[in-house]
Amino acid sequence: MKQWYETLFEDYGKKYDDESFTHGTIGECDFIGKEINYDESLKIIDVGCGTGRHSIELAKRGYRVTGIDLSESQLERAKTKAKAQNLRIDFQKHDARDLPFKNEFDLAIMLCEGAFPLMETDEMNYEILINVTKSLNDHGKLIFTTLNGLFPLYHLVEEVCASTTEAGNATYRSNTFDLMTFRDHNITTVEDDFGNKKELECDERYYAPSEITWLLKMLGFKKIDIYGAKIGAFSRNNKLTTEDFEMLVIAEK
Repeated sequence: MKQWYETLFEDYGKKYDDESFTHGTIGECDFIGKEINYDESLKIIDVGCGTGRHSIELAKRGYRVTGIDLSESQLERAKTKAKAQNLRIDFQKHDARDLPFKNEFDLAIMLCEGAFPLMETDEMNYEILINVTKSLNDHGKLIFTTLNGLFPLYHLVEEVCASTTEAGNATYRSNTFDLMTFRDHNITTVEDDFGNKKELECDERYYAPSEITWLLKMLGFKKIDIYGAKIGAFSRNNKLTTEDFEMLVIAEK
């Protein structure tokens, strides 16, 4: 039986690229470049790359990128876009809980909830972090965004999603946030690239900053910084607050 996130991303490449939360790619890649001192010799893995928006922008800037995703239709869209721009990017289909790489990459990015934290259990989400960590070399760096567990303690998620959704974008309703598990259950309605409407029962894990810090420390990361994640404007100057829907995590081995 397919999970909701597998069904969500089927035939959803073009529509996904039109979603409001995908419009910050250039600014986000500006930040990534600065974090690695614009060193084009470094190897980057983009986990949950989707339609390849970060992979493609980084490749345009001269970086060597491998993009992995579970969705064949998202990967096909990514390959088509890269080919149209004559970019060589190694797109591969993999489950982020079971990656074949060991000590291969200098930087891993995992942005916009492409994999973590969509899994059904905390253990599965942790498996993603384990596999991404294994993919990095001894001095590797991990940059990812995840849902900020402080946010739903102060806000109704459904109201915020509705206020930031543009016409034609995915909609979210019947949100219920469980204080014991920090999971938000909601019904997401999306229209795929062929005009078919899909209604999905979704289940996403929000994380407290202290949880993320502890998980990464257990995996051997020595330096862990967490900030508020502003779409298209990642910055180390954005102190995490209860107003941030997502948090930006930067971890170094």
